[in-house]
Amino acid sequence: MTSTGQIDNQVADVPVEVTPSAAITPRLVRTVWALLPWLVVAVVAGFVLHHYGTPDGATAGYAAYVGLAVVLPGTLVFRALWGSRGNWPEDLGLGAATGMLLQLVGWAIGAATGQHLILTVWPILILALFLAVPGLRRNWRIADPSPLPLVWSWAMAAVLLALVAWAAAQLRTIPLPPVTTQYYPDVYYHLSLIHEMMRSFPFQVPQLAGDALRYHYLSDADMATASMVTHIAPTTVFLRLWILPVAATAAVTIAALTRMVAPRWWAGPVTAAVAFAGQPLFGNSPISFGTQPISLLSPSLSYSIPLLTLFALVAVEKLRGDRVARGWAGRAGWGALPVLAVACAGAKSSALPPLLAGVLLTGLYLWWRRRTIPWAAVGLLASVAFGMAVGFRLFAGGGAGTLGLQPLSLFRWLQPYSQTLGVDDGVSRDGLFPPGMQHADGRGLLFVAILMGWFLLMESPRLIGLVVPGRTGTGDPAPVLLGGMILAGLGAALLLWHPAASQVYFFNGAVPFGVVLTVRAVALRSRGWPVLAAGAAAGALWMWFGLRYRPPSHSTVDAWQTALVVPVLVAAGTAVVLAAIGVAIWRRRALRAVPVALLAAVLGGSVAANLEVTARGIHAHYGPVPLRAEVTTSEMRAAQWLDQNAGADDVVATNVHCMPMNAVSAKKKCDARAFWVAGLGGRRSYVESWAYSDQSVGANGVNGLKYMYQPVPYPDRYSLNERVFTTGDAASVAELRAKGVKWLFADTRAGEVAPALARVAHVSYTAGPVTVYQLNAVS
Repeated sequence: MTSTGQIDNQVADVPVEVTPSAAITPRLVRTVWALLPWLVVAVVAGFVLHHYGTPDGATAGYAAYVGLAVVLPGTLVFRALWGSRGNWPEDLGLGAATGMLLQLVGWAIGAATGQHLILTVWPILILALFLAVPGLRRNWRIADPSPLPLVWSWAMAAVLLALVAWAAAQLRTIPLPPVTTQYYPDVYYHLSLIHEMMRSFPFQVPQLAGDALRYHYLSDADMATASMVTHIAPTTVFLRLWILPVAATAAVTIAALTRMVAPRWWAGPVTAAVAFAGQPLFGNSPISFGTQPISLLSPSLSYSIPLLTLFALVAVEKLRGDRVARGWAGRAGWGALPVLAVACAGAKSSALPPLLAGVLLTGLYLWWRRRTIPWAAVGLLASVAFGMAVGFRLFAGGGAGTLGLQPLSLFRWLQPYSQTLGVDDGVSRDGLFPPGMQHADGRGLLFVAILMGWFLLMESPRLIGLVVPGRTGTGDPAPVLLGGMILAGLGAALLLWHPAASQVYFFNGAVPFGVVLTVRAVALRSRGWPVLAAGAAAGALWMWFGLRYRPPSHSTVDAWQTALVVPVLVAAGTAVVLAAIGVAIWRRRALRAVPVALLAAVLGGSVAANLEVTARGIHAHYGPVPLRAEVTTSEMRAAQWLDQNAGADDVVATNVHCMPMNAVSAKKKCDARAFWVAGLGGRRSYVESWAYSDQSVGANGVNGLKYMYQPVPYPDRYSLNERVFTTGDAASVAELRAKGVKWLFADTRAGEVAPALARVAHVSYTAGPVTVYQLNAVS
C-alpha cells in the first residue's frame, strides 16, 4: 500500500502519471474515519430529537447556528487568545465554550442598545476579522498538529451517546406544548426569562412587572439569542435543542482539561463519562444530591460548567507557565479572563466561589514552594474576584441573600433524616445545627455519622481523588487548584443553609473537577488495560446486577440504618473476596493491582448507576396519574396565541397565581409557582406568581410557611388585579389600563371571572376555560 509520503513524492516527480483522486484517497479515508464517530453521534441525536417531536427543520437550523455562529468563531478566538491544543476535537470543544462567551457579549451589546440585529451580524464580524487581519489568519488551521488517537474519538462518541440516551429519558417526560401536562415549575420560570432576555435593559421580573430582575439569567440569555437568530420558538430551543450541545461542550472541555493533568490518553473520555454520564453510587438512593452537573431542569447549572471548565483550563496553563503568549495575544488572553469570570457568575451564582478558593489555595501553595509572589495566581485571583463583585451587583437576588450558616442542613432534604430525626425540624433555620440533630441522643448522633459516611461513599467517584493523591513533589499546581475547588464546593454544601437546598449547587458545579482528580489518581497508578478494564467491569456489573438499595418499610432510625449499612457491607465483603481470589492466583502482581482495580470499580459503578437509571427512564411506563398543577392543551394554546399577538413590551394581567390553580377560590394553600402565563405567553404579568421574588424568598419561615406559600408582596396591586377579574368594574379596569396593562388573561379554572368584563374589554380569543381580553380596544 502506498504511503502518503510516497504519493507526495510521486506527485512532485511525475505529476502527469498520478491522478488527483489517487493522491486524495488516503487523506479522504483518514478524514472519513476521523469524522465517523462524531457523525454517528449527530445521526443518533437527530433521530432522538425527531422521535420526541422536534421539527427536523428546527434541528437542522439550530445545528447550523451552533456550528457557524458559536463553534467556528469561538474556535478562532480561542486559538488566538490561548493557543491551539494541536487537534480538532479539543479545539472545537473549547471553541464552543469560547463561542458561548462571545454570544453573551453580542447579546449584551444588543440588549444594552436595543439593536438585537447585532446578534446576526456579530459572528460575521468576528469571522471577517479573522479573514482580513494577516496575523489572525493562521488560526484557521493547526500550525503544530498533535492529533489524538482515533480510539479517543470513539471513546468520546460513546460518552456523547450516553448523554443522548440520558436526554431521551428526560425528553419523553416533557412533551412539547400545547399538551395537557404538568411541567416542573422552573420550566415555565426559565421560559419567561428567555422571553425577558429578548427585550432590552433594564430587565424586569416577568411575573411582577416593574420589579428589577436580579438572577443568574445568562443561560436564558443564551437560549434567547439562539431563538432570535434562528427564529425557532423558545419552547423548542429550551425543551429540545439546547441541552445536548451544552452537555457535549461540557464533556469535551472536561476531557481536554483532564488530558492536561493526567498522563493517559483515555483519562479524558473516562472523566467525561463519570462526570456527565455517571451518578453517585447507588444512583437510586435517597441520598443523592451530587448527581450529574447537567440538568434540563437547571439550565443555569448546565450552562455554567463549560464556562467554568474553560476558565480552569486556562488557569492551569497560567499557573504552570505553559503557553504564555507574548504581545497583544498575551494581553488579550489575560484581559478576557475577567469577562469570562463575569459570564460564570451570571450563569450560576454558585460557580465562582469554589474557583476562588481553588485559586487562592494554589497561590498559597506556590508561594510556599517558591517563596516568591506567584503573579499568575494573583492575576487569576483578581479576575475571579472581579467576576464575583460584578456578579453580585448584577445577578445575585434575594435567593443568594438567604444563604446562612447551618452545618449539615442539607440533610433536611434527605429521606433517612427528614423521616426520622428531622421530622419536626420545620422550615426555618433555627439554630447552629438542624433541630433534630441538636436534640439527638447518642444513638441519634451515631445515625447522623452513618448518614455522613453514606453520603461520602455515594460521592466517592467525585471525592476519592482527594485522599488518593498523585505523585508528590512535582510542584504541579493543577491538582491543588482542582482539589481546592471540590473541597470548597463540598464544604459549602455541607456548611450552608438555604430554604430550597440551593447550597448543593456549590458542590454540583465542582463535581467534574473532583472526577478529574479521581481519574488522575487512577491514571498515575495504572498497570495496564487488563487491570483497569477488569476493575471497571466488575464495578459496573456489580452495580447493575448485584447491588440494590432497598428503602425500609418503616421510617425508623433502626430500619434506615439497616437499609443503608447492609448494602455497603455486602459490597465490601464481595470486594474482599474478589481481591483474595486475585491475590491467591496472581500473588504479588495482583496485590499491587488491587488498589487500582478498586478505583476503577468505583468509576465503573458510577457510570453503571447512571445507565441503569437512564434505561429505567427510557422504558418506564407513565400511566395516568393525578395531576396537581396541570395546564391543559387549550390553556397552553391561549398563552401561545398571546405570545403571537401581543406587543413585545405589553403587560398582561391574569387571575392565575397558584398551583393548583383553584387554590385561592377554594381557600387552599397557594403555592405561588404557577409561572405558565408569563412562560408560555412570553409577556410580563402585572402580578402572576411571586414565589421566587426577593421578598418571598427572604420571608421564608415567617408564620411557619415556606417561601412559595408566603403572601403576595404587593397587596394593593394584587387587590386591584383580583377586583378586575371578579367584578368587571369599569373603574378598576380603567385604573389597570392606566398602569400599563393591555391584556387580560382570564382562566375560569383559577377562579371567578365576571361576565361584565366582556362589556368593558374586547374579547380577542377564547379557548376552553381561557378568555383573552384586550384593554386598548374597548367595546
